[in-house]
Amino acid sequence: MTQARALWAVAPGRCELRDEALPALGADDVLVEATWSAVSKGTEGLVLAGRVPVSQHEAMRGPHMGGDFPFPVKYGYCVSGTVVDGALPAGTQVFCLHPHQDRFVVPASWAVPHRVAADRAVLAANVETALNVVWDSGAGPGDRVVVVGAGVVGCLVAWLAGQLPGAEVTLVDVLPERAAMAEVLGVSFATPDDVPDDADVVVHASATEAGARTALAVAGHDAMVVEASWFGDRSISLPLGEAFHSRRLVLRSSQVGQIPPRRRPRWTHRRRLEKALELCADPRLDALFTSACPFDELPLRLPEVVAGSGLCHRVDYRAR
Repeated sequence: MTQARALWAVAPGRCELRDEALPALGADDVLVEATWSAVSKGTEGLVLAGRVPVSQHEAMRGPHMGGDFPFPVKYGYCVSGTVVDGALPAGTQVFCLHPHQDRFVVPASWAVPHRVAADRAVLAANVETALNVVWDSGAGPGDRVVVVGAGVVGCLVAWLAGQLPGAEVTLVDVLPERAAMAEVLGVSFATPDDVPDDADVVVHASATEAGARTALAVAGHDAMVVEASWFGDRSISLPLGEAFHSRRLVLRSSQVGQIPPRRRPRWTHRRRLEKALELCADPRLDALFTSACPFDELPLRLPEVVAGSGLCHRVDYRAR
């Protein structure tokens, strides 16, 4: 097992599988064979389109990424696999923040053991993001929480917030069919025309200007509005005149790269990822998976996946 195949984005909308030699296995390393990975549509869509701003090239470098932005680049961060050799026992099931690749060598500290279903564990990175968003929002028991945008991250934020005692959580999306998803996750649903207002906490996760405007519109006086979308190189217009100041709204960005300040003295990235994997034990999260393909087909499928309306797309490395 000295060779591997990895997915590389090589031009706007175009990617390919490339063969590469694996590095020698060090004393503290593990060789992992991938079983599943997942596409993080928002971020990977921007990467595939070559729309990572130059100012963010360094900040956006993922763990174990290959190449450089814009192209060619090996990107991704949602892989579940099995240890084949190295510093962890062979057969250990692990999650790793790694690009789409059929086998890879990483320090054992980057391979996080888990006991949840391997195909559901690929959600761990998105659950980690959602956990950070909820922390940043300050949402608490009994709060009225509105989440605008029923993509994967928005659904996960609503699911987490919905487990706060007494919280009234509404998931908002332009697609009425997402109401079924909200029901599975145990929260209410509304389209943008029917969103309840006077929310204590609003999270925007639709990555659209219209969604951001809805988020500001439904926030109550002195409410927290968390921007969880990343627009890449796009600029958007927000109504920060009119009643924005008189309502004393708080607009906060949330980004998974750092632990929120109040938790930073106690929480490490490793602890947060371990908690995300623990949370992935909930079988309701299987409803977020809407498509899948063998790894061999990913170069052809990825452009349509990031452009489509589905939720989480999984990649199966067992199918040859």
